[in-house]
Amino acid sequence: MEDYHKPDQQTLQALKDTANRLRISSIKATTAAGSGHPTSCCSAAEIMSVLFFHTMRYKVQDPRNASNDRFVLSKGHAAPILYSVWAEAGFLQEAELLNLRKIDSVLEGHPVPRQAFTDVATGSLGQGLGAACGMAYTGKFFDRASYRVYCLLGDGELSEGSVWEAMAFAGFYKLDNLVAIFDINRLGQSDPAPLQHHVEIYQKRCEAFGWHAIIVDGHSVEELCKAFGQAKHQPTAIIAKTFKGKGISGVEDKESWHGKPLPKNMAEQVIQEIDDRIQNKKKLSPALPEEDAPIVNIRNIKMPSPPTYKVGEKWATRKAYGVALAKLGHANDRVIALDGDTKNSTFSELFKKEHPSRYIECYIAEQNMVSVAVGCATRDRTVAFVSTFATFFTRAFDQIRMAAISDSNINLCGSHCGVSIGKDTPA
Repeated sequence: MEDYHKPDQQTLQALKDTANRLRISSIKATTAAGSGHPTSCCSAAEIMSVLFFHTMRYKVQDPRNASNDRFVLSKGHAAPILYSVWAEAGFLQEAELLNLRKIDSVLEGHPVPRQAFTDVATGSLGQGLGAACGMAYTGKFFDRASYRVYCLLGDGELSEGSVWEAMAFAGFYKLDNLVAIFDINRLGQSDPAPLQHHVEIYQKRCEAFGWHAIIVDGHSVEELCKAFGQAKHQPTAIIAKTFKGKGISGVEDKESWHGKPLPKNMAEQVIQEIDDRIQNKKKLSPALPEEDAPIVNIRNIKMPSPPTYKVGEKWATRKAYGVALAKLGHANDRVIALDGDTKNSTFSELFKKEHPSRYIECYIAEQNMVSVAVGCATRDRTVAFVSTFATFFTRAFDQIRMAAISDSNINLCGSHCGVSIGKDTPA
């Protein structure tokens, strides 16, 4: 495949060693905390190693640099391996990992944006890919920059309908700067995932949504390197067959270990076994990004002039919203609008008419629409206004809740609200 250059054996071994160090750090952190998800971390160790130390381009000491590649951990319960990555890279101190889940530590049980390397809060499953879509849309259509967006999902959350709303969005807009990695480790929380290791079914589903889908051995760093190198020209799903608890003897691919830290004695033995596989302690450094993302002015945005209503005039509040939003769009080009195929009722069409390049049609997929807005608003890049019928926002309640946890600067406007709306009835 074009542009793929096989890494030399020294690099491949270094990536294997890095993956095992990430396993060790995740086990140490969760055992110290007395809670957490070490098995969910271990299935993704090679994925995270290859992503952060071979594929992604970013500045370690400036995690929110506008030109950095983005990463969203949709399977947020695997947070310890994300923290382990940033310790491996040198942004966090190794000792900080042992403060996982402590009340006075920034290393919460799931990623949150008060961590400099986290853009959106995750943990409520099924939402990370929608946010990643918003980031990728911003990169492709607003920034026109070379940074890429990577999102790691677990196979359990692939039962969430919101994931497939996001898949449809990315396929429709041809987000070729977006890569989703499916960690197909077979096991959910209380039972095996519905498709278990039938990776070919995942592949067909992804292709039906307009994605390039690549099946790999998720524990082969060489296959992962090649797959990431092939992720071009359309949104790409890397379907990684993995094993939950990989590398933990007696636990690997076993049920009933979800969300359970290893007891101290067991952890010490497992850590020694994994450490014995490491051939070189030398750490890898990520590649630097191209500095091609625009610098935006994040000053407060003010309405350029007051309304011009006349005494006695009657205006529908939804039309007033559309008029004001279109005017606000002239004040600052960070203002964007999203709608779910109701723009002629919410009057967001007035914004689209005057600022067509900053309007995102999300169609009738309100959960994804909110998540996309959250992704667009990361790093203060945009100020998003999201509109639909008020009752339709209720189906995105959890996305709105997670947006609040993310401190996201999104603004939601629901029209036609109330107990009933007359002739259209309560429905």
